[in-house]
Amino acid sequence: MGDGFGQEVVRMTGICKSFPGVRALDGVDLAVRAGEVHALVGENGAGKSTLIKILMGAYSCDAGEIRVNGQPVQIGSPIHAKALGLGAVYQDVTLARHLSVGENFFLGKLPTRGSFVDWARVHAETRTICEQLGVRVDPRRLVKDLTVAQQEMITIAKVVHGNARLMVFDEPTALLANEETQELFDLIRKLKAGGVGVIYISHRLEEIFTICDTVTVLKDGKLVRSLPVRETDQHALVAMMVGRKMEDMYDIARTPPGEPVLKVKGLTRAGRFQDVSFELRRGEILGFFGLVGSGRTDVMRCLFGADPCDAGEIELHGARFAPRSPADAIRRGIGLLPEDRKQQALAMALPVMQNVSMGNYRPLTRRGFIRLAEERAVAERYVKALNVKTPSIFQKVRLLSGGNQQKVVIGRWLNRGSRIFIFDEPTVGIDVGAKAEIYKLFEELIRQGNSVIIVSSYLPEVMGLSDRIVILREGRQMGTVTREQFADQLILKYATAVEIGSGQATLQA
Repeated sequence: MGDGFGQEVVRMTGICKSFPGVRALDGVDLAVRAGEVHALVGENGAGKSTLIKILMGAYSCDAGEIRVNGQPVQIGSPIHAKALGLGAVYQDVTLARHLSVGENFFLGKLPTRGSFVDWARVHAETRTICEQLGVRVDPRRLVKDLTVAQQEMITIAKVVHGNARLMVFDEPTALLANEETQELFDLIRKLKAGGVGVIYISHRLEEIFTICDTVTVLKDGKLVRSLPVRETDQHALVAMMVGRKMEDMYDIARTPPGEPVLKVKGLTRAGRFQDVSFELRRGEILGFFGLVGSGRTDVMRCLFGADPCDAGEIELHGARFAPRSPADAIRRGIGLLPEDRKQQALAMALPVMQNVSMGNYRPLTRRGFIRLAEERAVAERYVKALNVKTPSIFQKVRLLSGGNQQKVVIGRWLNRGSRIFIFDEPTVGIDVGAKAEIYKLFEELIRQGNSVIIVSSYLPEVMGLSDRIVILREGRQMGTVTREQFADQLILKYATAVEIGSGQATLQA
């Protein structure tokens, strides 16, 4: 083959799958060859997860054929899939957190010497496998003490250790920093060089063009097209996935910003950032941009009272403001939507209703008892207003898509009467269709006279939405640019201290 790939590892032909009332997959084809990184893209509900679950033995298909290494197979379970050389790494890392790295590698099959565990072999083999993939972690360390990136690398190494010939990566970079993403890409390239086939699922389309060879687009359970990555671009992919142009996603109505509602002067947190000053106006979207480690999130945490600041002044609605805790900030009308919404913003095991009501139960209680009818009415109102796609307000939040989870958090702050909304990486792990819906919510927030701060490491997003952008580098404020001054080369120059050529317009910093 002229493209340098090997033989087909997997071919799925005419795959169909229905659930009650839903046709999840309708005649989908997918083929992956040895040494190929094959992107699978589409909105939430397009059928990506269902297709992968069929391949990994979690679901059975209603019609169609699967071939592994050229042989027709019926994959009856995840164990069967593993035996066929198929492995998967999902967004939520599934390791035994309170066990060591080595114990996780040999979970359920610890080698013994006589009546005792052969720890020397466990540690030696684990270290060898990890080093072959460029993962440098002490096999004796507990998984819970590792970073998210290290845990993900260990999960990948563990799957490869099981002799996987095809690896599925499902949103692998959702919680990784930029430097950690590059480490993951290096590892994927090593797998590719070793002849492993890769299926790569991501909502971050720029990653598709960095790491993938081929892309397959699904929409509403049907195959739209499969083609080499070099024959398309982000704009064309978005059009295939959602039927709209990419630039239209940022086309929101704007109103002239009003008076300042938040003034920050000389804000400093030792070791994190120093001398940060800015104003946020009523009806404005203020962007914050910088590389990982620039101090963007740290500034927001101080504004929200989650971390103390060491110097500086904050003025909120004309009055001095020194938040001692998040509760302090919430009472003053500030709502934070953190990057890691699952761990820091949502009670994943609770239903939509309670997540919306959380933090504002006082109006719903009488004599110490919650008035359930009113709580239901409040939740229904925000679910309808924000177009949260859920079977009911009693659905557990963990079962919603990323975009709908984000809407639930927005509903909570609206219910609380917030007037300033801080969004830290608002669309991480969210598909392009849901991104457009979140952006439209920004439009509605500012139309109602609220103010929005958006922190994003994706330059097209922060430029497309913001009225002004504050640029940080290594904890220092490098400048603030207005919409009339927006230019990706200029912003990246401030953020990186490196001259950026005109060809880097879509670079994710």
